[in-house]
Amino acid sequence: MKVGVNLINFGPGANPDSFRKTVEISETLGYHLIMTSDHIAVTPDVSDRYPAPFYEPLSTLGWLAGITKTMEIGSTVIIVPYRSPLETAKACANIDRLSGGRFIFGVGVGWAEGEFDILGVPFNRRGAMTDEYLEAIKLLWTEDTASFDGKYVSFKDVYTAPRPVQQPHPPIWVGGPSAAAMRRAVRYGTAWHPIRSTIDQLKNADIPLLNVIAEKEERAVPDLCPRIRLRITEAPMDDEKRLAGEGTLDQIRGDLEELQALECPYVLLDSFYGDVEATRNHETTWRMLATVAEKALDLQNQSVR
Repeated sequence: MKVGVNLINFGPGANPDSFRKTVEISETLGYHLIMTSDHIAVTPDVSDRYPAPFYEPLSTLGWLAGITKTMEIGSTVIIVPYRSPLETAKACANIDRLSGGRFIFGVGVGWAEGEFDILGVPFNRRGAMTDEYLEAIKLLWTEDTASFDGKYVSFKDVYTAPRPVQQPHPPIWVGGPSAAAMRRAVRYGTAWHPIRSTIDQLKNADIPLLNVIAEKEERAVPDLCPRIRLRITEAPMDDEKRLAGEGTLDQIRGDLEELQALECPYVLLDSFYGDVEATRNHETTWRMLATVAEKALDLQNQSVR
């Protein structure tokens, strides 16, 4: 199981120096992946959770391609309806090329209605648009000259080079907790990418539902690649209330063991727990990453200690 780090690209502590230091520490410790998130217009509904400055992810990922050596890089998640699929496909193909084939395309439909309004994108059509845009993006990644005629996007005779290094396309992780998101992962993705789950929810509700959906669609079950919280506490937390990845080191180690037993190929650690001011203190995150790497993970062998 590969373990990655969510790079906090928003809030009062977000700046290139802290990004670089987080990447350097994560890569030195042996983490396998670094991902970052997406908002374009920080409207009030976004700012309440994720305030400015908010670094745009595609340009940030292009920068990460140049300052990382071995880590995979990706998005958790790109809001697909925000951008033309032509723009997204081109930018992501470039990132995959610039990184030597290390890009993971995490996607979602979005939730911030105010941001959709500012961008002129119909909020109530975001699911259908995401599905169609994903079809178009995959076509642009696999054809030398691509044409597409859809309800929300159409184009003809587009020369697509440079295409991604990874063929037929980079991994596509579909985020979202709903049955519709799971169905999208089955139809268009290589993995389902839930966030802030409990182990019990994953084992006893989500995975069985994902299997049922895949069977109905007559398609393979996508991988489970969750983003879990990283928050180390001195005292044990109530197992019935805590999210995966938070609690004592023993509780976190137990969660990672459970996820490895579920055959998750990747797990992403997210140090943001809703306290924006806490993101100023990068040293806390760096210490937690070091502690988990040294006392809970054997990152070189991709296993839990």
